[in-house]
Amino acid sequence: MPLDISANPIGQPVDRVDGRLKVTGGAPYAYEHRLERAPAYGVIVPATIAKGRVRAIDATAAEATPGVLLVMTHRNAPKQPAFGPPRASARFARARPYLGDDRVRHWGEPVAFVVAETFEAARAAAALVTVEYEAETPVLGLEQHLNTAYAPETINVGMKTDTSEGDFEAAFAAGPVTVDATYLVAQQHHMALEPHAAIASWEGDEVTVRTSTQNVANTRKSLAATLEIPLEKVRIMSPYVGGGFGGKLGMRAEVVLAAFGARALKRPVKVAQSRQQVFSNVGHRPEAIQKVRLSATRDGKLTGVSHEVWMQSSPIEEFAEQTASSTRALYGAPSILTRHRLVNLDMQGGEPVRAPGEAPGLLALESAVDELAHKLGLDPVEMRILNDTQIDPEKKVPFSSRKLVECLREGAARFGWSDRPKAPRERRDGPTLIGYGVAAAIRPNYLGPCAATVRVAEDRTVRVRTDMTDIGTGTYTILAQVAAEELGAPLQAVTVELGDSRFPVSPGSGGSWGAASSASAVLDAARKVKAEMARTDEARVFEATGSVKGMRETQSYKDYSQYCFGAHFAEVAVDEDTGEIRLRRMLGAFAAGRILNAKTARSQMIGGMIWGVSSALFEEAVVDPRFGHVVNGDLGEYHVAAHADVPNVDAFFVDEHDDKANPLGAKGVGELGICGAGAAVANAVFNATGVRVREFPITLDKVLVG
Repeated sequence: MPLDISANPIGQPVDRVDGRLKVTGGAPYAYEHRLERAPAYGVIVPATIAKGRVRAIDATAAEATPGVLLVMTHRNAPKQPAFGPPRASARFARARPYLGDDRVRHWGEPVAFVVAETFEAARAAAALVTVEYEAETPVLGLEQHLNTAYAPETINVGMKTDTSEGDFEAAFAAGPVTVDATYLVAQQHHMALEPHAAIASWEGDEVTVRTSTQNVANTRKSLAATLEIPLEKVRIMSPYVGGGFGGKLGMRAEVVLAAFGARALKRPVKVAQSRQQVFSNVGHRPEAIQKVRLSATRDGKLTGVSHEVWMQSSPIEEFAEQTASSTRALYGAPSILTRHRLVNLDMQGGEPVRAPGEAPGLLALESAVDELAHKLGLDPVEMRILNDTQIDPEKKVPFSSRKLVECLREGAARFGWSDRPKAPRERRDGPTLIGYGVAAAIRPNYLGPCAATVRVAEDRTVRVRTDMTDIGTGTYTILAQVAAEELGAPLQAVTVELGDSRFPVSPGSGGSWGAASSASAVLDAARKVKAEMARTDEARVFEATGSVKGMRETQSYKDYSQYCFGAHFAEVAVDEDTGEIRLRRMLGAFAAGRILNAKTARSQMIGGMIWGVSSALFEEAVVDPRFGHVVNGDLGEYHVAAHADVPNVDAFFVDEHDDKANPLGAKGVGELGICGAGAAVANAVFNATGVRVREFPITLDKVLVG
């Protein structure tokens, strides 16, 4: 039976309104748009050194290849502005020159660009371009260069680099029970299903780029700045995005080079990065060393918490992941210390990856909390509940809502936590050891400035427009639900149009703020339309633009600390002879305000949890210490969790409506699911084996050696 959602579609488990288009191939992704004129195909030639300069390029053979139309290098590339200083306030809107000079700043940086009539011809010709380098010795290896670490001015999203509440060193020295542990988290990559791609075409002095981006407005600004043309001369279109996870927040080489090629050839040019190139030309979650120290009374009350982080950055572009930031708000303790330090290495810089900071930070912090609970002989769930707080320890203001305890208690009950193995190696199933693990989840709740238009036609069909993107999260669907409910219209009467720079500006998809921000703007526009319609019986078109202010302009974000919370529970089986780890089941309990769509939200949580499993057990980009390239830079060697790795993962939401978050009372869910998930798995591995692995991912050799 079809679901009756005519009255109150918000919150219902509505199927994706764009689902049929996607499964039938009717939803065009960046590389699939059909233009009136057939495009040419571009292929990037990557650098094969980590640092130095291009001494000479021989493109003779490439240019002689049948079908080749253009070979572009730094010698014939258009003039572009300099990249600028490593730190920029508008990171994702800055100019990004490519082929601008003869310098090589990291392995894989584009050194040439080949365009041909077919992709095959372009790829074959690209392999014929020979490059001579004047190589310099690169600085590589995080641990080897910790002596060069420095404190950035701020960390990501403008957070404080360091914080100190109370006297941690005194608390730690006096603590009757302490933990002092160092955790290593490997470099990890986004690996969106859809690689980075673009099709550029020019009409006179105006360029249109169909691309895969999370933020249309920033890509437009960045391209305009790079091409040094007015903003109004650039149109960006990104109606469907096959995943992003932070990797598509900024403009990449394929956008700029496609625009260069299309302008030079006066015809459309399409470019897609190969999977191997994505490893080199898109940022990553930086490798990090984390030192966590905890002190507590013998009954489990925390007296001090310290979280210090050293991570890889780049001398070309600074990025400081907010790895220790969650530690500032997760537990109540009289003394909390956090620090972040960067080490510049000659490789592609780090950048936001799903739950930047929270995901790797909680992997360490929640492992340390488990270590402390084990030392104390306490139930890890009860210890977390004991240290709950309703006042933000750093900001000294109440939380707008905080249902961490409810998530822990209800999650434990549904998971069967009371039946857990109380001690390591206590439970077996044949040749395997069985372990249970738990971890808390926390993620800031953000709100970005956003605008949207709602138009009601004479036939009472509804059209919603905003440049917001849908990266697979269900944006088309939730915006249709909000408009339908507010206007009292059937869901089938609502059409949502996204991802076009000609539409009102949104903050894009990122930071888990997309749904709440865009839905709040649509709600405002729908209310304006409804008010206008109520004033007349005239059958005409009604249209209004609605908006919502960003968190920096919203008083409730100053009066309250805004976070989402959750709890993860995991059961693993570890083969005692081989060290092989298998996830048996996993459950997540989350509190994220009002849920706009029960189906897509749950899907987001499960996806995040699976990524957490992947981070804990599989994902590790291995960098060659001589040349700076990722030696396992493809999906044959860089393993992400597959169906066989995650047989039974489930999630549910604790009922919550946060009226201080935004007009809908909703919070972001896109990244919450990954926060703490890996630590629950790691803690379960310890419970199964008695081996505490502090270097992630947890591979079988580390379990066996332990």
